[in-house]
Amino acid sequence: MLRSETAGAPERQATALDGLRAYQDAPRGRARKPAPARFRKGGARLRDYGGDGRPVVLIPSLINPPFILDLTPDVSLLRWLAAQGLHPYLLDWGSPGPTDRGMDITAHVERLLLPLIAKLPEPPVLVGYCLGGTIALAAACATPVAGLALIAAPWRFDGFGDAARAEIAALWQAAQPACEAIGMVPMEVLQSGFWRLDPARTIAKYEAFAAMAPGSAAARLFVAMEDWANAGAPLSYAAGRQLFEEFIAGNQTGLGAWRVGGHTADPAALRCPAIDFVSMSDRIVPAASAADLSDRRDLGAGHVGMIVGRGGRTQLWEPLAHWLSALPRPR
Repeated sequence: MLRSETAGAPERQATALDGLRAYQDAPRGRARKPAPARFRKGGARLRDYGGDGRPVVLIPSLINPPFILDLTPDVSLLRWLAAQGLHPYLLDWGSPGPTDRGMDITAHVERLLLPLIAKLPEPPVLVGYCLGGTIALAAACATPVAGLALIAAPWRFDGFGDAARAEIAALWQAAQPACEAIGMVPMEVLQSGFWRLDPARTIAKYEAFAAMAPGSAAARLFVAMEDWANAGAPLSYAAGRQLFEEFIAGNQTGLGAWRVGGHTADPAALRCPAIDFVSMSDRIVPAASAADLSDRRDLGAGHVGMIVGRGGRTQLWEPLAHWLSALPRPR
């Protein structure tokens, strides 16, 4: 990818490699301790970020680690929501084991998320990010919740477009035999798919990092974001197969054919207040793939930028907190 994107410009290739080396060599410091696990089900945990307000469960994607929502002490949507008078919990999916190869995305909702929701003292508000939003919508159709907020969540997978879906199908065709043999879909398979969505940006960001002052705030944030983007547990084979074949290729969710917990997962069937935050510049989850709820907020920030970028607080954090705080509480 580097060769194709910098063909005829060897100086760009050298700069990108310098940026990659600088990223690899950057000091990380001591790893942060995760928030305490309040409730457990299988390998999943609800991590408690404190607060006295209503329970809000933030559901990350199965792809990449959950800590993008608590990236650094200064860039943490979870800690910020707790400071706004809410009681946020983070769903940490954990890592699949050898016996989990048959656990698809549907099973993640039915066997992990729904039982964890039931442990809370009152129906929570679900806030789902990326594929976590797809999962949150299904859960909200299967059990009573106080509200649902989607953030950059795909639902109509035909909105990815024919070219992107063909690229993803080719990736899965090449990786599927090995994934089936080991019972898991390694993060490297998924990451290479993300790179293909916008290869020019992948190279450009390492070129830009090469020019950053080492140790600067911008450089530290870049390292934290890239460590998140390049990390993550594998998917169980069944979850990967369902994602690639039924969701992306088959548009199962968009066609209203996904059943979870005995209910059809359908945005029109939601019985709770719901809001949809959609990025108009998202290259990972195109705006055309959104569930397009009646309360939809279009943002200028990108897929990751809305969570950790400079404009994220005004474009997403504050509107989300305002919406959450305005929801009625059960008596």
